[in-house]
Amino acid sequence: MVTTTRVGDALPVPVAEFVETAIGLSHRHDPVAPRTGGPAGNARLTAWLGILLLIAFLVELVTLLSLQQMIAVHLFVGAFLVPLALLKTATTTWRMARYYLGNRAYRIAGPPPLLLRALGPLVVLTALGVLGTGLALVALGRDGTRQSFGSFGGFQLDALTLHKGAFVLWLAVTAVHTIGRLIPAAQLATNRVAGRVPVPGAAVRASLLVGCLAVATVVGFVVTSAGSDWNHGFGRDDYRGFAHNQDH
Repeated sequence: MVTTTRVGDALPVPVAEFVETAIGLSHRHDPVAPRTGGPAGNARLTAWLGILLLIAFLVELVTLLSLQQMIAVHLFVGAFLVPLALLKTATTTWRMARYYLGNRAYRIAGPPPLLLRALGPLVVLTALGVLGTGLALVALGRDGTRQSFGSFGGFQLDALTLHKGAFVLWLAVTAVHTIGRLIPAAQLATNRVAGRVPVPGAAVRASLLVGCLAVATVVGFVVTSAGSDWNHGFGRDDYRGFAHNQDH
């Protein structure tokens, strides 16, 4: 069930729902369950994970401005993102599964707006594609990125091309998803949604977040160390070659 304040009856319903959600005028009514918080607890955990992922992805984008100087940070943050992305995928999958399997509390809460519902799986798949191909680049090393897997539409397919392609797709769908989700997520995370009651399970959610951040930090250091082929000796000539591959 969604509480709404119409911003324009002239807009198509899916667009109006998206706009109202994006500016914080429309909210799902998430029932509160004992101990874990139920749908309300799930929404808050997902909101915090979304905010952490957005911050980390923005840092990752900044490193693209100068990979030569920030390659170690790029590797660390890319690996750091993986556990966060997996946990957020788990929380959203849990909510979706509970809804479609007929759980009463999640059925009362209802699904997200249609456009965000359609974008959700694309955001997950492209994000995992970016992170997965990034880890593949670390495993293959700089020389391995030039090994072609074949061609498609006149383009040579290699690990770097797949990584770039996944990134472009992710950036497109995530930009729209972020517009629709940022304000509602911030409102949920900071308990600024009008009429909402305290939600049980805060300690469990905080423990999950802290544990996930700890795992992400360890994974970041492990992958950065494993990617020493990129991290150490990444000089000007290597950077030019990498940039050349990005342009073609």
